[in-house]
Amino acid sequence: MLLVVAYRPDELPEEGKEFTGHRSGQRPHGLAPLTAGAVARLVRDRIGAHADDAFCRDFWTVTSGNPFETVELAAKVRDRGLDPTADGAHELRDLAAALKGSGLVSRLERLGPATVRLAWACAVLGTEISPALAGALAGLGDEAVVDCAARLREARVLAEPATPDGPLEFVHPLIATTVYRSIPDGVRVALHGQAATCVIDAGLGPAAAARHLLETHPDGDPWVVTQLRAAARENLRSGAPEAARRHLARALREPPAADERAAVLFELGSASLLTEPGTTVNHLRAALEEPVSDPALRLGIVYRLAQVLAHSDRLVEASELLESETRRTTDARSRLRVQAEKFMWDALRADEPESPARSRRLAALADRLTGRDVTERYIIGLRAWDATLRAEPSSVALRYAERALDGGFNWADESRGFEVPVLVALLHLYADRPGRAEELFAAGTAEFEQQGWRGAHLSFAYTLIGYIRYRRGRLVEAEDFARAGLRLAERVGPGTPALWYATGVMIEVLLARGRTAEAEQVARDHAFGEPFSVTVTIPDCETVHAELLLATGRTEEAAAALTDIGSRLDPRGKRNPSCCPWQLHLALAQAVTAPAQALATAQEAVARARQYGAPSGIGQALRVAAEVSEGADRIKLLEESVQWLDQSPAAYELARSLVALGVALRRTERHAEAAEHLYRGLETAQDCGADGLVEEVRAELAAAGLRPRALHTADGDSLTVRERAAAEAVLRDEDPAAALGVDPAAAARLLSAVYRKLGTDRSGLADALQHPGTPGAHGEADEQR
Repeated sequence: MLLVVAYRPDELPEEGKEFTGHRSGQRPHGLAPLTAGAVARLVRDRIGAHADDAFCRDFWTVTSGNPFETVELAAKVRDRGLDPTADGAHELRDLAAALKGSGLVSRLERLGPATVRLAWACAVLGTEISPALAGALAGLGDEAVVDCAARLREARVLAEPATPDGPLEFVHPLIATTVYRSIPDGVRVALHGQAATCVIDAGLGPAAAARHLLETHPDGDPWVVTQLRAAARENLRSGAPEAARRHLARALREPPAADERAAVLFELGSASLLTEPGTTVNHLRAALEEPVSDPALRLGIVYRLAQVLAHSDRLVEASELLESETRRTTDARSRLRVQAEKFMWDALRADEPESPARSRRLAALADRLTGRDVTERYIIGLRAWDATLRAEPSSVALRYAERALDGGFNWADESRGFEVPVLVALLHLYADRPGRAEELFAAGTAEFEQQGWRGAHLSFAYTLIGYIRYRRGRLVEAEDFARAGLRLAERVGPGTPALWYATGVMIEVLLARGRTAEAEQVARDHAFGEPFSVTVTIPDCETVHAELLLATGRTEEAAAALTDIGSRLDPRGKRNPSCCPWQLHLALAQAVTAPAQALATAQEAVARARQYGAPSGIGQALRVAAEVSEGADRIKLLEESVQWLDQSPAAYELARSLVALGVALRRTERHAEAAEHLYRGLETAQDCGADGLVEEVRAELAAAGLRPRALHTADGDSLTVRERAAAEAVLRDEDPAAALGVDPAAAARLLSAVYRKLGTDRSGLADALQHPGTPGAHGEADEQR
């Protein structure tokens, strides 16, 4: 679909500045005037082929190639019966003067006061002008409207209707603008006020009336405030938060009654939300300073203020606000809601002082709740996320997650944040269920876009979909989403969590694709370094920064940074290497100067990964342990790493382990086995878009004297007949090798493809096969992007 937007520079309102290119960086295409030849063709088409060249040239000079003036002047010449020759050309300038500006106004005034009032009413109403509505605004009866409209059509002010009772329409927008600007200022304001009343009486609704109310002067009218608030709600429902903000700001200037002011400030802050976080904080703080008699309204203001403070990297303020409100609240359910909000924001504080104590309180509370309402489900969802961070078995986290999802989450619920639904979706990723995570994100992103939330909300959604694609090994798609998220985050502003998230994911993806220099540039462009955000980010920004140091050869700096990260995370009980692989990077950084310490670090990471139980995390940790090991242990660890990763959906990590195993086997002269793993690693890396790894494998194959062979790329997301048969054999607890009549290695490769395509591990295979839409969830996300 091609959407073309045209505007007249002198008529562009302030909210339309995006179209000028000053903000978007795009240059608009200016329309050139008609050429002398084009004007001559129009003249001869409208007046007659006998119009001579001199007349046509003067016609072009008078109109300056303006299409509107050319057509209108031609109509005037035809009506006057002017001879289109050089002798008649001298009259063109006088005729042209009457087409616009004061000439048009004078011509209109000669038609009589009733006709002028109808023209004014039409200009104020704008488009889709019903005769009845225009007559009501002009104070004319039905017959008078018919007579005046006929005069205006004869004067070429109004166009001929398609049907006798059709809407009134100006011949050209320039005429409408001229008529509108000719209305005296005081009269124009009064007409807009009357138009708002007429529009409401005609049943066209508050949104249609609000356009007129914006043009009136504040007068302390409660009716105006009511209509503007109703219009703002309509605009928010239809995904137009900018229009809602304009209406609410105007309502605030009316001003509203003292007991309504807090509600209007709350609505105004909610409409700004994360698009303009600083403005939102100001509006919501002002709302809290007003006398608020409704407890539900006060709690709504507190929740929204805590949310925007957190997304402005002011988590301590958010936590203190909620702690204060907990002491103030007397209603049990309201206190539980405040506790849920505080649990959430404390969980996202990188500097949280009492993380283990919070985890114990959260676990005890979640086990007592049934999930009967959204508040309880949010707490259960937070318990699932906490279990993930603390490396409790992934089955435990998934069990809590399913309890939380059982009653459903609304990502765009205006009274709650989107953070818990996001965390619940992400824990599926760490538990090797990225297909399920993408399904949840696709639904959530659609909700954001339907609400018109195109600031931080949509940035988070695109960024984290990119992160899921990265973890699945779909690096080209991951880069596209990460770039989309980064563009939106740049608009939200520097230093915001949205920008930390987007920059971190972008760097991870670029490093995986082998474009280290570009990753460095992204880090420099966005000041990705100390001081880091106090908000927990996904992936952890400090770990990503240390990974970048390691990739660029700054090993000692990386080791020091990673040691500090461990000192920060371990006391807080955050021990899952699937979520934050700082130990894996630290082991690689220590390998050169302290090999024994590097091995101990890697072995601890393997133990933690086994405790959590996700195959991708275990396989990745085993590969790192192999890289800091020697001799036969290295190959044994790599073989186990491949076995685990073959049971996971993590294609990029599988490619890395296959290549590492092939290289290790070649070093021990086991050339046939090495070749098989290198070729398979090359195909997998190629499918992932891991260009740097592809070049590494090709160099290794060349050094081994192995000839290249045709690559067999993955067949999209659709399971082949043999892959589906292997998956179904597993679900029947049969040996897939025996069921298909193949050797165990071939069966393992078939199942590996199944897990990667469906985005799940063995434990989620039944659900993934039962819901064939799940593996295609990323296609829905592509449409949202």
